Amino acid sequence: MPRSPRSTRANVLWFARLERRFHRWRERRARSRDLRPAVTGFPGYGTEEWVRVLGRVLIAPPLKRTSTGEFASLRGWRSFAAVPVGMAKVDVVIDGVTHRVSADRGGVIDAKLPATMAPGWQSITMSVEGSEPAETRVFIVGSDVRFGVVSDIDDTVMVTLLPRPLLAAWNSFVVDEHARQPVPGMAVMLERLTREHPGTPVIYLSTGAWNVAPTLTRFMRRHLFPAGSFLLTDWGPTHDRWFRSGRDHKELNLRRVASEFPQVKWLLVGDDGQHDDAIYTGFAIEHPESVAAVAIRRLLPAEAVLAGGRTVVDDHSAAEVPWVTGSDGAALLARLEDVGVISRDG
Repeated sequence: MPRSPRSTRANVLWFARLERRFHRWRERRARSRDLRPAVTGFPGYGTEEWVRVLGRVLIAPPLKRTSTGEFASLRGWRSFAAVPVGMAKVDVVIDGVTHRVSADRGGVIDAKLPATMAPGWQSITMSVEGSEPAETRVFIVGSDVRFGVVSDIDDTVMVTLLPRPLLAAWNSFVVDEHARQPVPGMAVMLERLTREHPGTPVIYLSTGAWNVAPTLTRFMRRHLFPAGSFLLTDWGPTHDRWFRSGRDHKELNLRRVASEFPQVKWLLVGDDGQHDDAIYTGFAIEHPESVAAVAIRRLLPAEAVLAGGRTVVDDHSAAEVPWVTGSDGAALLARLEDVGVISRDG
């Protein structure tokens, strides 16, 4: 006999409570070893009147550095070994003004705060329980900016073959971060876009966990991708489902940036191995005034097999925005030149 929805929700709620108790036990154990929480800041964004501050409060042993000062090579599982500190009180200092915000149950900080800052990258600091202030950056979008980029990460800028569970686990927990490979040509394409459209905000929107944000930051820097803000998610059960919905996460944040920057038209970049095509189609139909174009990377046949197939929506006519596809960044760049998003003599 199938379980009733009420029974399923009760089981999920029970498991979510168990997870929180487990994290509280880990936190107590870590504190008993004289380890203290610290804030890891993630790149945020904002306007000349407010900023969206992103970060996470964790208890983690210090990372080892090499003789050159760089972080030592890390396996993916280490990103998930830190202890999140739920409901922590965090002091955020923006241009000399201190704001007190609270982390969520997973230790994630996501707060929209008033601020008067000049366009471009600006620095802010965050601290918890008197810890050394951690500096992070926010990208301030000027009021005259009319173009922006929202890009997926997995199999769009970085080869991960994420949808297949065993490969996803292998890439997330086992593979050395220096072994991860970029999708050919994507860094060049995104750099061209930001160079041709000065002041362009770049937002990397992914269903990946916040745990891997530091790894992604180093990956982007190492492979010369333009700096941008990260909008990731937190794994684990909620009050009514076993795992958070990655599709809901993307749709919610797309609607949010559309409302926060009504003057900006976004180039939406993704791939055909997950739900990007369907998500972008729905968003373009709902908010055509907020979409400059859609660029979908086609997985190679072997990649598509490993990734569990393609989920392409064939009919984009209802979206009424330029729609281009290509197998890598160079192909997408050429198609974007064809539709006028990038000039040919750029």
